[in-house]
Amino acid sequence: MMAAILLASAASLSAQSFSDRMSEKSGRKMRFGFKIDPGASFLNPQENGVTRNSGRFYFSYGVLADWFIDREERYAVASGVQITHLGSVMQYEAGKGLNGFTTTSAEYDLRLQYIEVPVMLKLRTTAEKGFDFYGQFGGIVGMPIRARANVISNMQQFEKQGVLRQIQPLTAGMLLGAGIEYPLSETLTGVVGINYQNNFVDITRNGKWNDGRVTANSFILRLGIYF
Repeated sequence: MMAAILLASAASLSAQSFSDRMSEKSGRKMRFGFKIDPGASFLNPQENGVTRNSGRFYFSYGVLADWFIDREERYAVASGVQITHLGSVMQYEAGKGLNGFTTTSAEYDLRLQYIEVPVMLKLRTTAEKGFDFYGQFGGIVGMPIRARANVISNMQQFEKQGVLRQIQPLTAGMLLGAGIEYPLSETLTGVVGINYQNNFVDITRNGKWNDGRVTANSFILRLGIYF
């Protein structure tokens, strides 16, 4: 009899503790997490004489941060900080491209690394079995921190050419996303989603490349976890 009473008391205390924690969670103002985003990136030249031969693997990793607007956590400002790798293989006709490679046509395997900050409005809705569906829309700003190009010109190959000074110092774009959140435990929430990023700022400095306007698009898989 005593054991049953103790067991019932322990269960009651455990349930109360869980309820208190959930109450505290529902009133929180923000949450943090981590994410990795694999995907595909494509540089888009918009002038004759420059074409894209292929895209490159996109990869991003960083910190997630949601600032909740309402107590029910249905609306939030989603942000964070991320390191992003993207690029493409580009073909430049003679007379275009970097100095030293303009006498003949040249191929540039351009690999870029950025530090970026997204800012989005995030909307969530609750479904059955604990799933939350979300959609988000906003923008992203960033700056390049590393830029290299493998160049093939005049039947010669030039590896790992540093081109950071030939890249625009700032970038900005639009970001769209949607996905699913699912509670893994009392404090952990998993995230799976898809994002589309459209950078509308010219990537290469036209005075250095003579290539008009080159922008970037990325299709991204979101894999993350919130604490």
